[in-house]
Amino acid sequence: MTSKEIVSPLPGTFFRRPAPDKPPYKEEGDQVAVGDIIGLVEVMKTFYEVKAEIVGRIEKFLVENEAPIQAGDAIVTLDV
Repeated sequence: MTSKEIVSPLPGTFFRRPAPDKPPYKEEGDQVAVGDIIGLVEVMKTFYEVKAEIVGRIEKFLVENEAPIQAGDAIVTLDV
């Protein structure tokens, strides 16, 4: 299989879960379909969904929950 990355569309803070008391959207090893949410990027109190644009399996999260990220930073690698 081939590895592909999902990158951040904008700079901000990356969140793996919709709220502190909720489970993560996806875990390493999970399958993703086109349109599946893998996390959120928060910019100035506005949250933007980061969605998969290809089908695959999450190999690894490259960004920790609540970590700062820049536009274009890789968030996860997928086996496709």
